[in-house]
Amino acid sequence: METLNYKRFGEGQPLIILHGFLGSLDNWLTLAKKFSENFDVILIDQRNHGKSFHSNEFSYEVMVADLEQLIDHLKLEDPILLGHSMGGKTVMQYAAFYPQQIDKLIVADIGPKAYPVHHDQILRGLQEIPIDKIDSRQDADEILSKYVEFASTRVFLLKNLKRTFDGFDWKMNLPVLTKKINEVGKPLIYHLPIETETLFIRGGSSGYIPDEDWEDIEEIFSNANLVTVENAGHWLHAENPQRFYELVTNFLV
Repeated sequence: METLNYKRFGEGQPLIILHGFLGSLDNWLTLAKKFSENFDVILIDQRNHGKSFHSNEFSYEVMVADLEQLIDHLKLEDPILLGHSMGGKTVMQYAAFYPQQIDKLIVADIGPKAYPVHHDQILRGLQEIPIDKIDSRQDADEILSKYVEFASTRVFLLKNLKRTFDGFDWKMNLPVLTKKINEVGKPLIYHLPIETETLFIRGGSSGYIPDEDWEDIEEIFSNANLVTVENAGHWLHAENPQRFYELVTNFLV
């Protein structure tokens, strides 16, 4: 079994951070360095993302297995798990499978329910980029702009481009992520309420955790609280990193 790519900062109790769909550990570097003042921070590229290995298998079950292997490999004790979006689903699923192996859980702007596919437009745009023919990131951005309106979102997505000797290539495993897109929205698998102390953080202008979902979430996560980052959407940690840092730190320290 291959090991995930990771970066590590600081000393203290382990704090593992998992990115969302089409992201990478690089998205969390700034916050990770702040968290490392109090914690041993481990940033992870999930499979088929960033610099981690590519695989035809892609599901929350295998991503949890990847995480368990890395925790075992690093001999981490009582880690705290923090995940955003897809990463949030991964850490929730880990807590459902291995509740005794973690201390606390932080879930950023995602719930345990099933979500409909909503990345198909983005994936179509990424597939339209002739990766072996473009000469610059600007070329890629011009093509992607026909499918993705917001420039900030395109900048985030195009961080997946890497330079090669011949030009550009994708860091991520775009064919598999496209084929397995339905896996990203699948609901949590659980059998008993999860008693791990958990903080759910949502963006005030994001619709991923509406008020009406909270009662159902509390039935699954019996020791959970919900806080809101106002004036932030789904990428709340990037849109208001200081408030996100304060909420996480208040929960942990």
